Amino acid sequence: MDGSINDGLLGGGTDLMGSGLSVEEALVAARQHYKRMPLCAVEEWVILDAIVTDAERAKVIAAGCQPMFLFAYKVVHDEQRRFEPGHWVRSGMGTSFKEDFLFATRNTVYVLLGPGQRKPSSIEAIFSICSW
Repeated sequence: MDGSINDGLLGGGTDLMGSGLSVEEALVAARQHYKRMPLCAVEEWVILDAIVTDAERAKVIAAGCQPMFLFAYKVVHDEQRRFEPGHWVRSGMGTSFKEDFLFATRNTVYVLLGPGQRKPSSIEAIFSICSW
């Protein structure tokens, strides 16, 4: 894994392995699980578990989400061309994390390629990412 993902805000997490497939193969595998949602393949990623109270967690779950977000240093492919290859992305709140490489939000499935991390983070830190 690129050393940059271990630095600063994104350091100190649990190492995970996303898909080891090629980009094309991973997108085909993702499409088998998610027929209609747009796909976005990323590398150098971290799942950020928001540190929330039990009451906040209950509200998030009642809304059909999980208190987790995805940050990726590198977009590889975005079907809807919202993000340019090589740029970074921070997702909205996640709805599921399946098969060790499919991170879904209400409007996008992020296909996690290669190694990444998962770590707890404050909501303030998560939302500060967009101001870099």
